[in-house]
Amino acid sequence: MLFLYTVLVICCAIVLVAGVIEQRRHFTNLDLIPTRVLINGIRGKSSITRLCAGALRGGGLITVAKTTGTAARFIHPDATEEPVYRKFGIANVVEQIGIVRRAAAYRPHALVIECMAVMPALQEVNQTKLIRSTIGVLCNVREDHLAEMGPTLDDVARSLSRSMPHGGICVTAERDRLHILREEAAKRDCRLIAVDPETVSDAELRGFSWFTFKENVAIALAVAELLGVDRATALRGMYDAPPDPGVLSVERYRTREGMPFRFANIFAANDPESTLMNVEQLLSLGAVDRPLHVLINCRPDRVERNGQMGEIIPRLAPDSVFLIGHPTKSAHDAIPAEWRERVVDLGGDRRDAAELENEILGRLGPGASLVAIGNIHGQGELLLERLAELPTDEPQTSGELR
Repeated sequence: MLFLYTVLVICCAIVLVAGVIEQRRHFTNLDLIPTRVLINGIRGKSSITRLCAGALRGGGLITVAKTTGTAARFIHPDATEEPVYRKFGIANVVEQIGIVRRAAAYRPHALVIECMAVMPALQEVNQTKLIRSTIGVLCNVREDHLAEMGPTLDDVARSLSRSMPHGGICVTAERDRLHILREEAAKRDCRLIAVDPETVSDAELRGFSWFTFKENVAIALAVAELLGVDRATALRGMYDAPPDPGVLSVERYRTREGMPFRFANIFAANDPESTLMNVEQLLSLGAVDRPLHVLINCRPDRVERNGQMGEIIPRLAPDSVFLIGHPTKSAHDAIPAEWRERVVDLGGDRRDAAELENEILGRLGPGASLVAIGNIHGQGELLLERLAELPTDEPQTSGELR
């Protein structure tokens, strides 16, 4: 028995020493990167990461970036990128150690990296142990991940604030809970910079070949200014930055019978506020038009979100609402009674994608727009694959999603 205890103690000691060595090596790699920008918030993190990296590249700074969203990407200083390898396809915050090591090999001026932690404690670990950012970005506080960071939006704001750098700088476009962010920044001796989206002109926004929001551009411009990159140069760099694979797309399709319609993939917006912002922007730009039809894809592990999508139906005012996935009841029950006559429930976790396509497109009229919201995984992905096989009516227009 004593022998077993001795072996256990020795093994624990070896693990402890190895952990200390690994941490010191990681901190050494961090020190090789003078500016580390950590992007946190609810919506738009991947897009802001790419915008910031583009702005800094435009200013001649050697910049490495990493996104986490729809498709995690490691972005090299020349803007080429590659998928982030994940064992068994499972995301883990520990992967940031490998990202920092790869970034440090370039001896870059800056690393722009998206926060991949949701749990408040992990967000703090991500900041204090893994990234130790010099500039933080807290883009917005929205209604998502309430089970982990909530239950209220005030709680979400405080949870996200755990990624603020102590003694550093944090940039935000949040307005409604700016007072909470100021309180949290003061606790950390962090300088909080609140940007005004209206400082970004419509002409500057039109310079993008894809849809984006003024909030995201304003944040990237503020980060660029902090690092000495002038506005015009930063904008040119952002215009050249490749968009995220999860970027909002509006496609012009024809059904298999030849009827034209538009399809907007807003699945990745997730929370109701971002979803509404996207639809309103697309309507105002004429990218989609009425008659408008809404598709909600439901997931059993996102029941709360299913309901949130149902609740916003009156504000979208669609001609019809298609429910797919499972359990559709979670979305159906949240739709106000006066709108339920417009609901077409096609739910069921084993419904064939071809059957769903026929049911949905058969109910659209010529020139209609179909907007997909909620969750992409499950039948949403299968339906997208089917739609991608349809003939196009015109070249697609793409845009950012948050």
